[in-house]
Amino acid sequence: MAMSELNPLPPIDQTLDLSGLNCPLPILRTKKALAVLASGNVVAVTATDPAAPADFAAFCKQTGHTLLRSETLDNGKFWLVLQRR
Repeated sequence: MAMSELNPLPPIDQTLDLSGLNCPLPILRTKKALAVLASGNVVAVTATDPAAPADFAAFCKQTGHTLLRSETLDNGKFWLVLQRR
């Protein structure tokens, strides 16, 4: 059984396609998007920066947001789902 089947995601409130952007832009754009959302809202990010999984994990640890999902897609992109604190 896939991890996503064990831990279903809450509804996604905003989707960001940050493909082609390199550090620090994916984090900065996500931070800006989270700033206008209510607590508990969810943002899904698609990124191609190889550092994205580690960067988003560190970002969430530092800011108190929750990293609900960090997956590598079949096309090599990263799919990250964050919940605003």
